[in-house]
Amino acid sequence: MGTILLKNGIVYDGLGNPGKAGDVLIKDDKIEKVGSPEGTGADQVIDVEGKVICPGFVDIHRHCDAKPFNDPAFGKRELAQGITTTVVGNCGISLTPCPETDAGAREMYDFDEAVLGPMELGLPRTYGDYLEALEKTPLAVNFATMIGTGAVKITVKAFADTPYTQEELDAARALIEDAMKRGAVGVSLGIMYLPECYSSTDEFAYILEPVGKYGRVIATHIRGEGDSLVESVKEVIEIAKKAGCALEISHFKSCGVHNWKKQIHEAIALIEKARSEGQDVTCDFYPYEGGSTALTTMLPPVFVAGDMTKALERLGTPEGVEAFRESSRRPYDDWDNFCVTLGWERIIISGVTKDKFKPMLGMTVTEAAGKFGYTDAEALAAELMHEENGKTAIINMSMCQEDIDTVAKLPYSNVISDAIYAATDTPHPRMYGAFPKVIREYVGERGLYTMEEAIHKMTGLPAARMKLAGRGVLKEGSYADILVFDPKRFRDHATFQNPAQMAAGVDYLFVNGKLTIRQDEWVEEAHNGVLLTAE
Repeated sequence: MGTILLKNGIVYDGLGNPGKAGDVLIKDDKIEKVGSPEGTGADQVIDVEGKVICPGFVDIHRHCDAKPFNDPAFGKRELAQGITTTVVGNCGISLTPCPETDAGAREMYDFDEAVLGPMELGLPRTYGDYLEALEKTPLAVNFATMIGTGAVKITVKAFADTPYTQEELDAARALIEDAMKRGAVGVSLGIMYLPECYSSTDEFAYILEPVGKYGRVIATHIRGEGDSLVESVKEVIEIAKKAGCALEISHFKSCGVHNWKKQIHEAIALIEKARSEGQDVTCDFYPYEGGSTALTTMLPPVFVAGDMTKALERLGTPEGVEAFRESSRRPYDDWDNFCVTLGWERIIISGVTKDKFKPMLGMTVTEAAGKFGYTDAEALAAELMHEENGKTAIINMSMCQEDIDTVAKLPYSNVISDAIYAATDTPHPRMYGAFPKVIREYVGERGLYTMEEAIHKMTGLPAARMKLAGRGVLKEGSYADILVFDPKRFRDHATFQNPAQMAAGVDYLFVNGKLTIRQDEWVEEAHNGVLLTAE
């Protein structure tokens, strides 16, 4: 591969230190020298005068688990944002483990489609097979993997609402132990989601003991991000303490208008207390006021009653619609009901599979119900979930900027995208723009961060969180995942109104020492990423 010298840039090392004028010398897939390597005789010299040279961005929360296998263009949106490494298997939702039977796999794939995108039955079903398949597949970005406890539970006991038996607990723990042995960087929880919402703190702690034994992290979509935020944070801190493992609270936020500017501070106080007592607790956030997920997250667990297939069928009957209407209009002590705390007027339809529903894209459920003659929002939501077999994707406008900024300023918060891959032309804009949005808005426009703070939260900090050795930093011996950009040009273009817009402003992007983006163009659709596993 030879040597490449990036000359005359402003070097940010990814560790939070201020930028310094200097050069970076790349040799093969590593960084040979940072500073002013005089007389190097590099094979290629690129003058990047006055531009930022920093590590490629590390997105530790992205739902592209299946994309290397079924999307030849996968990587284009990621690389355009400066992302060189991604961690998948978040929110309890992972491609593997998966039920052995085709019927069981199909049920899981249909449930996950609004997050992971369309999937066919030929995909790997064990974690070992998944790693082997990734090794054989060209990767545009570096790929690290977790497994989700939702996938584990579906594999062991489908969508049942009954407690784990001891035999099932041991089977679930064995799946997690196997993933740890094979190099999974962590395990994710999706406690808000079916069927994990039926699990107890002690059940989670038991099956997660291997994570503590191997010194890895659990990344948790907590049980509730609205009315029950504080109790939900308390729960995951207790799970991590009992399992003896590190904790990353995923997309940490406070949802519901009446919770804004209040609950986030109580939840942070719990994190600070745990940290002061020696627990390894951190969090992450994405820089948008709306989240994105599946419409089925609006189904009360009491309605599903442990059988998602049957629940979706019931939504096609008048009795089922009425039962859904009744159950969705009341609060629950053990489940955040966004139908109540947000309201259908803040739920945007962002991804559908059937042509008849495509005119509704970009509308709130309330707007679409009124425009297309439905009795009420619940009637439309029920029809969407029934006819699309639970595959509808939504955006929930659930947060306020002041709370986001509060989380953003925490010294231990990481920037993520939480991009989901439902098949749609109207995705959440974070799919295309999360990382350059931080540079454009949080650094350039609002001054919430210095450049070095922003880069640290998108490179060295998340890489260290997931123990991705040699990633996220510019220092001698590290892997040459390197981004070069002009802060005045590097920006996101995706908005909620027009989301499928590529970011722009990447001058050069190297993945493992190989030039991958030049002046916003993907170099011959290069696939220079590698599979990353924990040591």
